[in-house]
Amino acid sequence: MSVRIDIAGLRPERVAVVPSPLAELGMALHALSEPGHHPGLQAWVTGVAARLDSHLADRMCEADFLWRTTFSDLFLPFAGLPGGGTLPGATLAEDLDLLDKLTDEQFVDTALEFTCALPYGLPGPGPLADPELRRRAVELAAARGPQQMRFAERLLADPPRIRGWLRQFLQDCDEAFFADTWSRLRHQLTADTRHKTELLRRKGLAEALVSVSPAVTLDEAAGRITVDKLGDGTATADGGLLLVPTSLGWPHLMVLHRYGWQPVLHYPVGSPELAAPPSVEQLTLRMTALSHPVRMRICRNLARSAYTTSELAQVHGMTAPEISRHLGVLKKAGLVTTRRRGRYVLHQLDVSVVARLGSDFLEGILR
Repeated sequence: MSVRIDIAGLRPERVAVVPSPLAELGMALHALSEPGHHPGLQAWVTGVAARLDSHLADRMCEADFLWRTTFSDLFLPFAGLPGGGTLPGATLAEDLDLLDKLTDEQFVDTALEFTCALPYGLPGPGPLADPELRRRAVELAAARGPQQMRFAERLLADPPRIRGWLRQFLQDCDEAFFADTWSRLRHQLTADTRHKTELLRRKGLAEALVSVSPAVTLDEAAGRITVDKLGDGTATADGGLLLVPTSLGWPHLMVLHRYGWQPVLHYPVGSPELAAPPSVEQLTLRMTALSHPVRMRICRNLARSAYTTSELAQVHGMTAPEISRHLGVLKKAGLVTTRRRGRYVLHQLDVSVVARLGSDFLEGILR
């Protein structure tokens, strides 16, 4: 599973690294709504929530599905403008002006992304033009609760009014807490932007992508970027490719691959992730390997001491070939190490890898 971006024929000057105040505000709203995703931001979340006006907090809940269960592309509006070369604004006001330039159809499609009502990566009419999609959007919104249903109905009935509501809400968030947050974060984002831009200029796209995340790889021969995620998707960067850093985003690595929009990699900076976090495939191998009761019992032995295959066979009342097959699964998953001592081969559980499984799993599913 992965998201793939076709960059065949993409000129180097069409790749840009630019921070976005609106994207960072969206990530701030997400962190406030889902603090469990961001343990490193606990102090910031607590401080903001403590001084948040109750009326603004209520409005934050009114449309939290735009940033809570999914990160709406509305926070990356520059990617949806014609031509594929629009960059994020230098200020939140400039980014909000870009949001205003999206058509009503684009605005409604992206705002209803949470309903899964639309084929995200395919062309086609949206719910404003298609009555069946309109009915399905309301139906799916209703399944998520009366608040989402009311919002979806108002959005479909009067998009300009909801657009005005959202802009005013975001401006109020800026005044309440985000302006101060952005004044502190933008220096880190600017520094990362300079670093990535220099890598692009001196060493090329492959090196820049490696510095974005080990989960992002480039096949130069095929002209394709692959982002290792628990999900599938494709995009074509014929108009350009944007790399947008976020200080609040770890562990999320977002990929905008909406049909007709400029692809965007929205990546965390200053994250505590490992130098080489496991791929989704490797994580799946590890979880599968540990799901078997026999292998769990073998791990119990190997966590305490090193064992030979024959010793494990004797302890578990199994044949050596049976034990070898189970050890092969554990070794392929990277959970067991082996070393030779004379004529004996000793196996032992890599406790550090197993200890990371919980955080690896969380990072993998939230990536």
